[in-house]
Amino acid sequence: MRYQPAPASLYKKNRKKIENKLPSKAIAVFHSNDILPTNADGTMRFRQNNDLLYLCGVDQEETVLVICPDFPDPNLREILFIKPTSEHIAVWEGPKLTKAEATSLSGIRTVKWTTDFEQIFHTLMALSKHVFLNTNDHLRADVTVETRDARFIKSCKERHPLHEYHRVSPMMHAFRSVKEPEEIVQLQKACDLTEQAFRRVLAFVKPGVREYEIEAEFVHAFVKSGSRGFAYEPIIASGKNACVLHYIENNEVCQDGDLVLFDVGAEYGNYNADMSRTLPVSGRFSKRQRQVYDAVLRVQREAMNLLRPGITIQAYHKEVGLIVQSELVSLGLLDQTDIRNQDPENPAYKTYFMHGTSHHLGLDVHDVGTMYEPLQAGMVLTVEPGIYIPQEGMGIRLENNIVIGDNGYTDLMENIPIDPEEIETLMNA
Repeated sequence: MRYQPAPASLYKKNRKKIENKLPSKAIAVFHSNDILPTNADGTMRFRQNNDLLYLCGVDQEETVLVICPDFPDPNLREILFIKPTSEHIAVWEGPKLTKAEATSLSGIRTVKWTTDFEQIFHTLMALSKHVFLNTNDHLRADVTVETRDARFIKSCKERHPLHEYHRVSPMMHAFRSVKEPEEIVQLQKACDLTEQAFRRVLAFVKPGVREYEIEAEFVHAFVKSGSRGFAYEPIIASGKNACVLHYIENNEVCQDGDLVLFDVGAEYGNYNADMSRTLPVSGRFSKRQRQVYDAVLRVQREAMNLLRPGITIQAYHKEVGLIVQSELVSLGLLDQTDIRNQDPENPAYKTYFMHGTSHHLGLDVHDVGTMYEPLQAGMVLTVEPGIYIPQEGMGIRLENNIVIGDNGYTDLMENIPIDPEEIETLMNA
């Protein structure tokens, strides 16, 4: 394992949240993700199911967690099933977790091989009434690929049709959206790795480099420091490419006089950073570039102060929209006629700022957590306003990750350069 996992105490706390919410005679089951195929006999890199990881910390394929808090035998109230190893597996893939190692990671005393799952699960189901199973209910999820959880739901209902079935995802979303202190430590580590890489890139960017060369500088710094790499497909967008919100080709040459927009973040222990910065390729902002940059920076700082317990993301986005609108008027991109004639459902400012300002962040980059419920202290959100002006070949986005507190916020990226004068100084050092 290349990263330092969170302590087992975190996973014990997280499981206790589930146990306290389950009704009498309930059982909850969580499966790991599949190892997905590419072509021929190739496979993608394994990425653990985040709900399972949140509850036990085990980052290994073919893992199953079963929680059955009322079962008469206390040794069967929490059971972790892991993949049995063999000499063949050890030779080709390396050693898998031992039962003792799984207990150390998760804090679960009862660890069994997956070969024991069917018999033990049948025993547990015989005395259970309510069955809580896991589904991907993220608002933006693409569920075309059938998961291990989905296959298990089918087989479980076929074999045990008379139990009462429930979705576990609503409670998981509520739990995961509010971070424990141990999770903030992991997120801060991801942000710190992102800072180290960004400082490396500040010294590298110059006219003539290709966007993918900058991408390579980031990934080098991430992997060297214990990350598995990017938290998501990186955006390295110079010039007009910055006006394409999800530009990931990263193959153009950075030209003198242009800006280059980065939307990148390191992953650490399955937790994710999500940073956006915009640099002048030449090392100096033009007068117009600086005007727009300063406007975006003002919006970001005001937006951070708006995020507080009790506000909903929808209401917050409306407030930020008014701030952006004012800045666009100052920049000469909108006038009062545009505002008077705008469609209330599609405000004029969206011509130049067409995405949301914030989303939840954690084990998923777009982490679980509803945009309809009030925010709470302990939630982690991005703050990422931008202004995109295709006719000027310019797009600027600035993004930090913050923890909402009872009074104010903590900026996990406060040490990552963002002040335009500091950026110019570092690029010309």
